Amino acid sequence: MRVLAAMSGGVDSAVAAARAVDAGHDVVGVHLALSAQPGTLRTGSRGCCTIEDSHDARRAADILGIPFYIWDFAERFTEEVVETFVGEYAAGRTPNPCVTCNEKIKFEALLEKALALGFDAVATGHYARLATVDGELELRRSADEGKDQSYVLASLQPEQLRHAMFPLGDSWKSDVRAEAEQRGLSVARKPDSHDICFIPDGDTKKFLEKRLGERPGELVDAETGAVLGHHTGVHGFTVGQRKGLGIDAPAADGRPRYVLSLEPVSGTVKVGSSADLGVRAIDADRAIWPSGRALDGPTECTVQVRAHGGIADAVAEAEEDGRVSIQLREPLRGVAPGQVVVLYRQDDQAGDLVLGSAKISGTR
Repeated sequence: MRVLAAMSGGVDSAVAAARAVDAGHDVVGVHLALSAQPGTLRTGSRGCCTIEDSHDARRAADILGIPFYIWDFAERFTEEVVETFVGEYAAGRTPNPCVTCNEKIKFEALLEKALALGFDAVATGHYARLATVDGELELRRSADEGKDQSYVLASLQPEQLRHAMFPLGDSWKSDVRAEAEQRGLSVARKPDSHDICFIPDGDTKKFLEKRLGERPGELVDAETGAVLGHHTGVHGFTVGQRKGLGIDAPAADGRPRYVLSLEPVSGTVKVGSSADLGVRAIDADRAIWPSGRALDGPTECTVQVRAHGGIADAVAEAEEDGRVSIQLREPLRGVAPGQVVVLYRQDDQAGDLVLGSAKISGTR
């Protein structure tokens, strides 16, 4: 096949491209320029898409002997990912920009261009597996559950997955680094990126305040209604947050307070005890079924509400208009509207199967 390898400048995408070459595909490497003003150098493992990253990707492509290009997706990234992120926080929701980036940039914008240019598939360094069962494509967790990225890929449509390749799905990260070393790739020991790529200093609150300004409101005790303090905007908080609340007096029982809910219209941030954080039911909408099959009646499954953690057994049921109702077998904490909930079916033989995903609209 003609394969377009998305090369971020990290070790995973470099080895994924190398394996596509080894498999006999006609491979072309491409680095996505996602920032209109990219930084020159990375700061450890923070940030990505810097000029240094593009150079690292080019060097890897040279070693692999494949053509290499840089495509400017900065404007679309800003519109689809950054502005969506800011808008969600302004509305009192907690988004995951990595999910949006995979959905809107890597497997919509990039894939559209790749197919238009005659490529058959896009290969990435994600840790996830694709399997064909009874003629239908399925998305599954990776072999290395500690690096599994099926959560951030669960919002992809079946047609997008049919043109995707994840060469690292059956590998462990330690083996990938060792392979990169053996291949002479200079990125073999490069730190993994973490945090939000377009907020390299990790200060999300400062980033949002710069774009949204101050929107004063009150911090209120959810049980008594007492005003405990004031803030400069609900966008500085997320459900489950404990630190940085700006409340001087401790709770009556001396225990920490947590953010329970956000009301962007009134600017109210409600806080309470850790016991009040647990939810037993999740309402979600905008469901996506990667295999093309919606749930058929109440379905036993495992749900995950964060990229790394927030996992519980549940019973989920698909409803009309893309809505999903989820009853949890045990309470989950820190579940916020705007997060993505991914539904899995446990399968010890072939890795957990992704049943679907949806956006959390409310909790009970």
